[in-house]
Amino acid sequence: MGFTGQGTIKLVVDTGLPNGGIAASDTRFADDSEARGVMAGCLAAAAQGCMDGYFDLGVAFSTGSHGFDCDLVEAHKWFNLAAVGGHPEAARVRAEVADDMTAREIAEAQRRAREWLRNQTTTNIRAA
Repeated sequence: MGFTGQGTIKLVVDTGLPNGGIAASDTRFADDSEARGVMAGCLAAAAQGCMDGYFDLGVAFSTGSHGFDCDLVEAHKWFNLAAVGGHPEAARVRAEVADDMTAREIAEAQRRAREWLRNQTTTNIRAA
């Protein structure tokens, strides 16, 4: 496994959307309905408290499956979120991914995970 590219998925919150109001929006996935569907399904599951959604996104990014590019920074971020949420395998898999990353990439993944959590908290406060 090796880091082959860097990119992020921009997540847009829109209260008029299904799946807890979360949609995936990124030009890389504009023509890839599989990636958009996987992203929406995983985020909807995570919004309902199922950490398998975050874990599955980590798997998709770490393997480059389901229309996603292989991106270890994003994979680490999603595995980290799953681990924080109590997923039983996420911490171990996150450590395996980290073995193929530089310290700078790991720091970026951790920054993205914190940003994701901060954005989710802000979104939940606004919705309440």
